[in-house]
Amino acid sequence: MKKSSRKLKLHGFNNLTKTLSFNIYDICYATTPAQHQAYIEYIDEAYNAERLTNLLTEVTHMIGAHIINIARQDYEPQGASVTLLIAEESQLPDGVDVLAPERESVVAHLDKSHITVHTYPESHPDSGISTFRADIDVSTCGRISPLQALNYLIDSFDSDIVIMDYRVRGFTRDVKGKKHFIDHKINSIQNFIAKSTLARYQMIDVNVYQENIFHTKMILDEIDLDDYLFGIEVDDLTPRQQRDIRRRLRKEMLEIFYGRNMIKTP
Repeated sequence: MKKSSRKLKLHGFNNLTKTLSFNIYDICYATTPAQHQAYIEYIDEAYNAERLTNLLTEVTHMIGAHIINIARQDYEPQGASVTLLIAEESQLPDGVDVLAPERESVVAHLDKSHITVHTYPESHPDSGISTFRADIDVSTCGRISPLQALNYLIDSFDSDIVIMDYRVRGFTRDVKGKKHFIDHKINSIQNFIAKSTLARYQMIDVNVYQENIFHTKMILDEIDLDDYLFGIEVDDLTPRQQRDIRRRLRKEMLEIFYGRNMIKTP
């Protein structure tokens, strides 16, 4: 995120709340029990609570915040949730990085800032399509901005589809008493996405500028079938089977991207 050379003098604390929300989807094709099991094992390994905690910890450091508390949970047969409470300035005693959940002082340090991730694996028993979704929210209060971690989060997942919302809420005052409802320039989330990512995805924006609400959807341009098969190789499939699987994968992706069921398969 680009920083302006001119700093705005504020009265007291910057009360603007900036929230960046992701829905990230990974699609795969797995028909047999063995293929489906291979997919579940991949999800459990790649997106367990420990790995997600490490990822969100890196996000916290990236945006210049400090961790106050961590809660995490793995689920059976797959899926995980992680929540980090964060603060702009360090609130912890010297030598302490994270407050234990039983510490009463945690309640005093809920600084209106948090990072959460929940994962939702899902599969269709007949079509062979399985979908993994990760919902991520990065909400900050003060000078720090979740946009600083935007590209890191996109790159940390095998993202076929990314749906993002960014919103600035509330207001803060300068020393003259004037209200400021946003403290940085933005006309699209795409302004903050790396060029290499922009080149690989098709994108749609729906923005409400007067409300400081920005919405961007991304869908992967090209499908490499090797990246979507579990327990089977592309060479094991006939050309007709390959075309059929690509069609099913693309249909699933387009339905998620546009938010509606398609009667006819493209």
